[in-house]
Amino acid sequence: MAQDSSLGAVGWARSFPISSGVRAARDWTRKHLITLGWDRTAPDLVDSVVLAVSELVTNAHAHAGTDAQLILTWDEKCLHVTVHDASTRLPRQRHADDSALGGRGLLLVDALADGWQVRRCPRGKDVIACFQPPPSTHAS
Repeated sequence: MAQDSSLGAVGWARSFPISSGVRAARDWTRKHLITLGWDRTAPDLVDSVVLAVSELVTNAHAHAGTDAQLILTWDEKCLHVTVHDASTRLPRQRHADDSALGGRGLLLVDALADGWQVRRCPRGKDVIACFQPPPSTHAS
């Protein structure tokens, strides 16, 4: 794809109902990261983004009990991964003990992303994670 220097950002959005599962969100995300050429230039980053998407969409489905709206925005500095759900209850990092089967999703996102935040919205909340590619990584 030709690089358009006048384009400041590119983005994609899709809703993932609870019934479609998180696999569809992972596959959809990977497809869009491939369009940026990151599968060739930053494959480890692609895996990190896909894992974070999996955790955030799972949280929306399991904890909020709602569909998840996933938005990917690339502004040439950071890939913003936003997952919106309809619950007003804010997520919090838990410190699960070694025997717990869950409770590590936000810890993973914190470890994988360059930063993340939660923002209240009129109809729920957004969890936003930022991923910065290595300096040599360019959208193709």
